[in-house]
Amino acid sequence: MKKNLLILLLLVACQSQKTDAPAAVEPIPTARQLAWQELEFYGFVHFNMNTFSDMEWGMGDESPSQFNPTALDTRQWAKTVKDAGMKGIIITAKHHDGFCLWPSAYTDHSVKNSPWREGKGDLIRELADACAEYGLKMGIYYSPWDRNHADYGKPEYIDYMRNQLTELLTHYGDVFEVWFDGANGGTGYYGGANEERRVDKKSYYDWENTFGLVRELQPEAVIFGDAGPDVRWVGNEEGIAYETTWSNLMRDSVYAGMPEYSEKYASGQENGSHWVPAESDVSIRPGWYYHEYEDHKVKSLPALLDIYYNSIGKNSSLLINFPVDRRGLIHERDVEQILKLSTKIKEDFAIDLAQNAEISTSNARGKGFEGKQVLNSEKDTYWAAEDGVLENTITLAFEKPITFNRFVVQEYIPLGQRVKTFSLEIETETGWKEIAKGTTIGFKRILRLDDFTTGKIRLVIQDAKASPTISSIGIFNAPKLVVEPNLLRDKSGNINLLVPEKGVDIFYTLDGTAPDKSSHRFEKSFQIKEPTILKMISIDPKTGKSSEMVQENLDIAKANWKVIHMDEKAQNLIDEDPNTFWTSTGNEAVIDLGALIQTQGFAYLPPQNRYMSGVIQEYLFEGSLDGKKWTTLSKGEFSNIANNPIKQEVSFNPVSVKFIKLKAIKTSDGKNAAFAELGVISRKNQGDNL
Repeated sequence: MKKNLLILLLLVACQSQKTDAPAAVEPIPTARQLAWQELEFYGFVHFNMNTFSDMEWGMGDESPSQFNPTALDTRQWAKTVKDAGMKGIIITAKHHDGFCLWPSAYTDHSVKNSPWREGKGDLIRELADACAEYGLKMGIYYSPWDRNHADYGKPEYIDYMRNQLTELLTHYGDVFEVWFDGANGGTGYYGGANEERRVDKKSYYDWENTFGLVRELQPEAVIFGDAGPDVRWVGNEEGIAYETTWSNLMRDSVYAGMPEYSEKYASGQENGSHWVPAESDVSIRPGWYYHEYEDHKVKSLPALLDIYYNSIGKNSSLLINFPVDRRGLIHERDVEQILKLSTKIKEDFAIDLAQNAEISTSNARGKGFEGKQVLNSEKDTYWAAEDGVLENTITLAFEKPITFNRFVVQEYIPLGQRVKTFSLEIETETGWKEIAKGTTIGFKRILRLDDFTTGKIRLVIQDAKASPTISSIGIFNAPKLVVEPNLLRDKSGNINLLVPEKGVDIFYTLDGTAPDKSSHRFEKSFQIKEPTILKMISIDPKTGKSSEMVQENLDIAKANWKVIHMDEKAQNLIDEDPNTFWTSTGNEAVIDLGALIQTQGFAYLPPQNRYMSGVIQEYLFEGSLDGKKWTTLSKGEFSNIANNPIKQEVSFNPVSVKFIKLKAIKTSDGKNAAFAELGVISRKNQGDNL
């Protein structure tokens, strides 16, 4: 009896004993890095003197009197960020021009000498309170470069910088990230008093002791910089990580502002010496600071969704910037677009189909590390293979076939990043079929796929640095992104209609009626040479969901047009591509229309690049039959075009011309006139002559 009891106790003990965890694969994240990684998505706010000087990089000689937001409301910022599903806000406390958003005791170049709040305001305090109210974390952006301070470039400036950091990191509560901008700091730009001061980018800021101060004052905060030490720049300002993104970095080889950083280090290294994960930063507009002329350039939902999948979906966090406007508010268009993104993300990941799957694996380490752990929501559970087993499969089997188009997988990164290559397969009638493949996984990898229907899915880990660990797998069937079609037309009149996702149909009409699913279905490009009203709509055939209708007033095709100028780039202004432009040498553009055309107006699109120059404000538009004798058809101004550089359309009495000329009387910056596109508003019938 006692013998049987002893055997039973031994069996129970063996069954309850948990297998040892795998050894860590260095480097591994710190506790502060793990906490940061779980935030994934947070907001940037660029709001400072540049907002009021209409610049991206101020010179440092701006007067504090310029800073005067009329309706500043940090609670509106916090609410927007919270509603968008973000977890925190990083604020530009001091940018390159040196102006401080808090009443620093160490400079007069701050809000304490501005008219805002009668000089008694403290924007950092207001933001800290708003973040606390909405359950958000607050981060601090601080530019080491300072174009205002007279001591920049001298040892005394380092004391100034550390005094200000001490203010920021002791007066406002917990800070989750300290963001040091490496942009041209000490690369030969002017410092205080307009004196050029070159500094050694590697040694001037004494980063070891500066970072030590941050550690002392905010031990839980991660520090961002090109080389970290905790979080690194992704290497571009497009918000996009890489197909292969390692959290490991050869940190000792990197310094802020190094020319070869983006090419050699931004994507990380498999054998990197330190854990320094990537942060993808991007602005919701072309500029980081608010410019009224970019109100029409807020990123579209498809563009924002691509950014999400190419950052968070590729082992990076995502930092989206809001250029707060001169009122002190996130602009309505920015709010609208970021909330559209939030809604779509929630739709895409609403139901995890993997929770209904049976899990099997080709190998498992033992008790506590079984395949079922990938469906466990506890963050400290994971599947692990036995030591030395690098090739593994995790199979998800469903009772009935499912349709899916998103696959999410995460490694257990507290033990290091391991997976080097993987593929995704589905079971078909003829066997297993590969539908996707990738390299790194890291904290999170999201595969955005076409629709597939199957009863079995398997993750195939083909190679790894050590036996792999997977903490989570998710499978989702995201609804189609149904947005207004995008029209592309070349100068010959060839039309292409585009939507961002396969499986969404486009319907259009050419007779002025509203399109529906009984209208023409777009299947291949077609040609429109004459003035036509084209109306189009997108429809998901499975759900019936439709987009808003879009109307394009197409004019005569420019196939036979020619710009009269020796510069080959002059043809850019009639190529029907809004992203190209031409800067004239004589403040005018002359076009041979190739035939007599009756026109009742013209259209001018200014350059759409970020740093616009030569935008026409006052104009003279002329027409001619022979290109020699010209008649004035219109003269005037494009009101507010510098702040709102959209296509300008001007009407006049119908007249027939063969040549047109648009001449700049005045441009926005006094430089030569520039043109993205120039066209006419015409009629089909031939009419009056000059």
